[in-house]
Amino acid sequence: MRGPIAPPQVPLSVSRAESFVDLVQDSAERLERRWPQLSGVDFTVLEVPTSGLGGPGPGEGPDGHGGPDGWDGESVPLGRFIAARGDAPDRIVIYRRPVEIRAKNRDERALLVHEVVVEQVAELLGLAPESVDPRYGQD
Repeated sequence: MRGPIAPPQVPLSVSRAESFVDLVQDSAERLERRWPQLSGVDFTVLEVPTSGLGGPGPGEGPDGHGGPDGWDGESVPLGRFIAARGDAPDRIVIYRRPVEIRAKNRDERALLVHEVVVEQVAELLGLAPESVDPRYGQD
């Protein structure tokens, strides 16, 4: 008998990338209940940040250097807040591969994803991460 090992609604059929997106969305939804102004924020997952080695240009970071995501090539960021421009809403980007590399298991990954989302939301709101989520930094 041939066919899928598990039906699509069972977690076995969810890829690591899809599972990661779910973690980000869960954190975003949890924070949105406390901070309704986050409903207009676009939470995005990218595999890795891009390098800013190409020099300045139209896609340079907000500080005038770096790549489209503002990465300077020195340390690898786990996430980034991008302020709204024109019709584009505020955006919070979480980088999947750097986060996954730092987490040993699913529980650690879920905790790290939430911490990165909280840190980026704190930057967006101009608050301390502990103000955004009182459980920030607690295991």
